[in-house]
Amino acid sequence: MTTAVVAGIAGIAGFAGLANAVNLNPDGVGQVLLYPYYTVNKGQDTLISVVNTDTEYGKAVKVRFLEGYNSREVLDFNLYLSAADVWTAWVSDDGSNGAAINTIDTSCIDYLPSRPWSFSTGGFDGTGIGASGPIPKDSGPKTKDRTREGYLEMILMGDIDPATPLGRAITHKQNGNPDGGKPSCAAPVGDDVVIPTQLLPPTSGLFGGTWIANVANGTAFSYNADAIEGFSYLVNYTGPSSLFPTLQDARTNPVGLTPALMGIARAYVFGDDGSLIMSDYGTGEDAVSAVFMSDTVYNEYMINAAIGGQSDWVVTFPTKRFYVDNALYPGHVTSPFAEKFGATADDQSRVAITLSTFDHEEGSTDTVIPRCPSPPDASCFAQSPFLPYEVNVISFTKTSPPGESTVFGSKLYRTVDPFGDTGGWAALDLQSGDGGHILPRGTNPNSSNATQFYGLPATGFWAAVAQRGSASANYNGVWRHRAHRTCNDVDTGGIPLNPCS
Repeated sequence: MTTAVVAGIAGIAGFAGLANAVNLNPDGVGQVLLYPYYTVNKGQDTLISVVNTDTEYGKAVKVRFLEGYNSREVLDFNLYLSAADVWTAWVSDDGSNGAAINTIDTSCIDYLPSRPWSFSTGGFDGTGIGASGPIPKDSGPKTKDRTREGYLEMILMGDIDPATPLGRAITHKQNGNPDGGKPSCAAPVGDDVVIPTQLLPPTSGLFGGTWIANVANGTAFSYNADAIEGFSYLVNYTGPSSLFPTLQDARTNPVGLTPALMGIARAYVFGDDGSLIMSDYGTGEDAVSAVFMSDTVYNEYMINAAIGGQSDWVVTFPTKRFYVDNALYPGHVTSPFAEKFGATADDQSRVAITLSTFDHEEGSTDTVIPRCPSPPDASCFAQSPFLPYEVNVISFTKTSPPGESTVFGSKLYRTVDPFGDTGGWAALDLQSGDGGHILPRGTNPNSSNATQFYGLPATGFWAAVAQRGSASANYNGVWRHRAHRTCNDVDTGGIPLNPCS
């Protein structure tokens, strides 16, 4: 980046550096990591890693697994990474139709009573007790199989000075042999009163990844976690089993902000032309949603029967629960989504979409959804397709639906009969359905107008496999989604004026 460009960006009113506002770091390092999919279906295990690139300070990290139906928590714990530490674990079938986590890593964890540790249904069946009391049940399924697929998030709660008692307890004591160092994990680890007094404001430095492996089939699907920078400048510690912190807790460093903007969350998003879009929100989840907003998601598919081709798209909405789960987050506006979870008899929260598929020779077809009123009515939702879950798997197939997606064996799936018999690419329209999906307006700090993003906050990837008849002959790959973003400056009545600037 040239000096002139840097000077120009630095001169923008209120700009205090990308580290001081919520942004999606394309380099994959940040304060918050989002892993869009885990699964134990179809004989698969999900291997997880997180790395602390900070060679001076440790990190206190909230690790939270959320099931894919309605993003209810199935497990959380606090992970303490010393400087330059890495932590690994895996999620597998627990033998009783659920999922369980296991690890042989020695980094300090508070709290996993035994290993493996089964995921809990308490977050959605009414039996769970959180740090602030009973967790209200939702209207979805109550069985353990709901824990078998979902996604996870890791939130940096604070940095740890290695000279403090907490820092000494989590630091690996080297014995001179490779992999020989172990931390004591002694007090104050586990002390929810002392720990917050020994944490520093969170900086950054986390990256992570996932490997969804099926040993019997010889397949392994790997991807990097999404990394959010500039999430918060505040220590935000809670003990294990707390539903907090969440993505609602994004807070922008007040340096460079006017007093009227204290306590807000600012989002930095780069437009398709490379321009920097700034938008201020009164809630953290809106700022996080802004950096994930897409009006269209693009990727490819491969279904060539001659090589056993199969394709699944994972489409995860990492902030959807804040807008649709009225039992946990009452009174929140539903937009950019369409209906509250459980508002209809099917116990889902549906958004209408349009998917256009193109073969290798430019042939195409649309799976079209007619424009619906806002809010949508029953006749609109009676017409498929729509995406009803927090984690949605779109399975491209020419055969009858098998009761699960073709690649991952997902139960949270929709099937698509694409154009052509071998493969091509597809465009998923996330903007047009339900009368239009629009994020609540933010404030443009550079003008008197508001900023308005269109579409839905989404992340995910395409997974493809060629099944050649034996584990040694099978091939697979993963490709992250590409996307298009639309943002307009709007007046106080919501009338678009011009593209965001």
